[in-house]
Amino acid sequence: MSWSLSILDKSPIAEGANAHEALQFTIRLAQRAEALGYRRYWIAEHHGAPGLASSAPEIVVSHLLAHTSRLRVGSGGVMLQHYSPFKVAETFRVLAALAPGRVDLGVGKAPGGLPLTTRALQWFHDKTKKPDFPHQLAELDAFLKWGVAEDHPLAGAVALPVPPEPPQRILLGGSVESARLAAEHDWAFCYAGHFNGDEANIERSIDAYREATGRAPLLALYAFAAETAEQAREQVGALRIFKLQLATGQSVNLPSPEAAAEFARQTGVSDYRLDELHPHVVAGTAEDVRDDLDALHARFGIEEFVIDTPVADYALRLASYELLGHAALAARV
Repeated sequence: MSWSLSILDKSPIAEGANAHEALQFTIRLAQRAEALGYRRYWIAEHHGAPGLASSAPEIVVSHLLAHTSRLRVGSGGVMLQHYSPFKVAETFRVLAALAPGRVDLGVGKAPGGLPLTTRALQWFHDKTKKPDFPHQLAELDAFLKWGVAEDHPLAGAVALPVPPEPPQRILLGGSVESARLAAEHDWAFCYAGHFNGDEANIERSIDAYREATGRAPLLALYAFAAETAEQAREQVGALRIFKLQLATGQSVNLPSPEAAAEFARQTGVSDYRLDELHPHVVAGTAEDVRDDLDALHARFGIEEFVIDTPVADYALRLASYELLGHAALAARV
């Protein structure tokens, strides 16, 4: 069976390390991923997270493009609610002009941080003019082309420069609605299976995107490989995500009960529900992981998997990606 692998990197700061060392490892891992035949390398956007160094993915993307030569590099993704779609279009058009044919613009809906960081990021927003996410995405799509319609308040603004090849546009999401929104604008779609691993929802979302476009989406998931299955399970541990449900209807995934309580406090609410989720991790030997990906490929028609490794230790991360890279090569034979 034939499928390809890509990487989603949050640039975690390992125990005893600092942000400089985390980003240096990201560079090293991207270069090794290119040599191993990975297709893409995405940088995630997180704010106010002491254990992560990727709060400004577009800067890291630019650096990685300069330190690689063939690998597609991009955002996984830009948290669009914080930014002007026009500025995002300008930024990624510049990146695409620097490295034509190698830039991905992945866009997500989540805030990527706690309420105080969201407030700081959006401090100068005019709340009366801020559109909802579907309208923001439509504006971004327009500015990546030749601008918004003539009846739009921003008509006439053109995001420059025009690169030889535009960035690939990819919507990140975990629902049927996101799949349909991506299809509506003819964007690629990456289903966030590492956050929403419900198989029925995965199937509905994939079917919705395929029915509208004739294409299969990408599938992001947690995966980790080691020399033995026991070692893999031990290193991953009991991975947990806590889904905070506010009385307002807002929901957000957080790494701990303490982070969930702090999110609620910063939001100014005390009425909330917390659900403990255990996301599925494809873990084991390289052959175990390859078999699981083969099964997902056969069931859903997935042709590209985006791997998020839930282990911070640099040596273990590199070893896992080495093993998975060789497994992917074997899958393409």
